[in-house]
Formats: sequence, C-alpha cells, structure tokens
Amino acid sequence: MQAVMACRGSAAAFALIPPSVPVVARSRLLALGKLGSASARQPCSPRTAANGLDRFRICSSASDESAGSGDKARVVFLGTPDVAAASLRSIVEESRKDGSPFEVVGVVTQPPKRRKRRGKEIPSPVGLVAEELEISVLCPEKARDPDFLDELEGEVRPDLCITAAYGQYLPKRFLAAPRLGTLNIHPSILPRWRGASPVQRSLQAGDDPIGVTVLFTVAKMDAGPIVAQEEYSVGADEQATTVLPHLFHVGTDLLLGAMPDVLSGKVSMDSAHQQDEDAVVNASMIDSAEGQLIVWRDSATVCHNKCRGFSMWPGTFIYLQVGDDDPESADADEPVRVKILKTRVVGEDEEGGGVVAPTNLIEMGPRKKDGLRIVCGDGSVLEVAQLQPATKKAMDAKSFVNGLRGQTVRWVKTPDPENEDDM
Repeated sequence: MQAVMACRGSAAAFALIPPSVPVVARSRLLALGKLGSASARQPCSPRTAANGLDRFRICSSASDESAGSGDKARVVFLGTPDVAAASLRSIVEESRKDGSPFEVVGVVTQPPKRRKRRGKEIPSPVGLVAEELEISVLCPEKARDPDFLDELEGEVRPDLCITAAYGQYLPKRFLAAPRLGTLNIHPSILPRWRGASPVQRSLQAGDDPIGVTVLFTVAKMDAGPIVAQEEYSVGADEQATTVLPHLFHVGTDLLLGAMPDVLSGKVSMDSAHQQDEDAVVNASMIDSAEGQLIVWRDSATVCHNKCRGFSMWPGTFIYLQVGDDDPESADADEPVRVKILKTRVVGEDEEGGGVVAPTNLIEMGPRKKDGLRIVCGDGSVLEVAQLQPATKKAMDAKSFVNGLRGQTVRWVKTPDPENEDDM
C-alpha cells in the first residue's frame, strides 16, 4: 500500500500551544473525545507517467502492518504544516490503541521542497511524522492528478479521509473515493470565516469567542455539514501564533470524539448539522500589503487586532521617521520600515490612556514597564511592546528607544496601501 504528499503553499513552522494556556470553551453538537500525543526521513521516488514526466511521488512506503488489517476502517490523513503533523500524531496514537475501530493506512501531503537553490529537499512536517510512524506517504503536485486518484481508488481504498491544513482543493473524484466521506478540521465557528485565513480574520475582526469546527468536506469550500464544533474564549492579547495550534489541538480532540459515530454510520453527510448560508462570512486570503498599520486612520483596537491576527504572516509594520527633522521636509531622512510584533491597547483608565490629542510623536509610556505609545486617528493609544527594525533582531521597546540616543521618533503617513473596507 502506498500514500501521497499534496498541498500547495507554506509549510510555516507552528508549535502546539503549551498546556499552561487556559482554555475556556464549550462544546456544540457533540461531546469531546480523547486526545493523545506522540520525525527519520526516506528519499522520495517519482511515479513516472507514460510520457516520462513525474506525475506524483511515493514519498515513503509503509510496512506490511500499516497496509491494513482488513477488519478496521481504513483512514487516510491529508495535511502539511506542523499543526497538521501534531494532529496526525494524535490520530495515529488513538488508532493504535487496543480496540480502536480504525487505522491510518496512508498520508497525503505536499511534495518535499528545496530549502535553497540546489539545496536538499525537505519533506513537509506531516511527511516527516508519517515516515517516522511508518505510514505510507504520497505526494502529488495536485490532488486532481489522475495517477494519484487511480492510486487512491485502486490501492489505498480509504473508508474515511481526514484533512487538516491540507491546502489544496479536493476534486469531486477524490471526495467520492472514501465511502464514509472526508472530515475536515477548520479553525473557526462555521459558517463564520469560511476560506483560507479563518484564524487571522477572526482575530483581526476582534471576535470573541472564536472556535473550531469538524465538518464533512463538499465541493464548495468549507460549506459541508457540521459534525462537531467548540467555542474558545480568546484573550484580548492572544495572537494567531498560539491560537492556531491550540484550535487544531481542540479540533483533533473533537474529531476523535466524533469518529466512532461517523465510522458506525450514526453520523453522516445527511444527518450532520447543515450550515446556515445566510450567516456565511468569508475569510479571504491575506495580501502582504494589509500588514501596514494605518495609525492615522484606524483606532488602536483595529491596529492591535491586526497585529494579533497577522502575527504568523504577513506580520504588521509601520514607517517611522527618526530624528528632529519634519518628516515632510526635503532634508528629512527616508522613513524606515519597522515590524511591529506585540502590541496592546492602553485602557481609558490608565495614565496616558483615553482620548489623546492627535500627534505623530511616539514616546515611551510613563511607567517603567510601558512600551512605545502611538496616538491613533481617533485619539486612542496603541502601545508597542516588541518591534524589529530592518536588518536587526526583534527587541523590546526600551531597547529600541535606547538605540535612538535621544532622537525623536514619529510615525509617517503614507498613501493607503489598499482599501481594507473591501476585505
């Protein structure tokens, strides 16, 4: 038996949220299940088509044991980044417990990528974990590849597929292959935030609660019936960097709790909860230009939420003028682009908070622990705790100010990079 790697897009590093992070959540539709926790590499071999071109690659071949026992439901997992690799570990651990009704017989993920020109090809995080766990891995360039689909239907023969941050559109032929359907872990409270960037958009919008949904996959993106859903009360300063892996952790737990009913047929595409199409909100793909903090127009809350949502990618930034010259004078130095990494909104009851007179001057707050304070367009105050000037390492606000050696710093207004109202 063999399996696949297929996902287009970033395999950015994500990490599981530490156990110390509090969870305030409530279940919807189904109760929670059990969550387990649990990387060796093998070279990929191309599967060559009749025309001599590589159609897809068999990235590893499983042992006879992982090829299927015959009396358990055959599950294929699709995913790519670290959050998905963590889900795979938990699902495989659960499948290998005594009495488990299913086994993971294959993995589908993106093809290995070269780190640099002529560099060594590195499998995706999911591919590495699958090889470590001795599960067969297939890696087609596209999920619609006919040879890959032939392999899926003729050799892999899944009863159920599971997707987690897979990253490619699944064609109808793929969706028709598993007799019990395909389940997806989607990090939002569907039907709110369907699409490519649900966590980023939910944090950017200031949503609380946020959440995760397990649903059946259909041809229309994230529109399938809901199997399980759980809300998460997110902290005002939590960023996507930690929220995303946490939601996948919870989503994997939900999925494992739902699987016995899915495998028995008690929960199916027909019996699961249909989504309300009137409540759909789309989570459009993020453009890098959206990362600019438009402090002269937006409130501190809007800027802070953008920093939270875009913490993984594309990040947020602002243009600063260092020195005493008027930023609009001909003698002024060119503004410098500075990444803004961590922020908070200064409360109205804090010293220096509330509605402040407009200014482009950026100064440290009055207390020792305060960061750099920016007065936004509506007079609200954004505090920057961590930032990163170009060509330098990330630093706290105090270190940045010390490096200025007494020079003033101001934000610089630039033409709006994009019309965010059309988001």
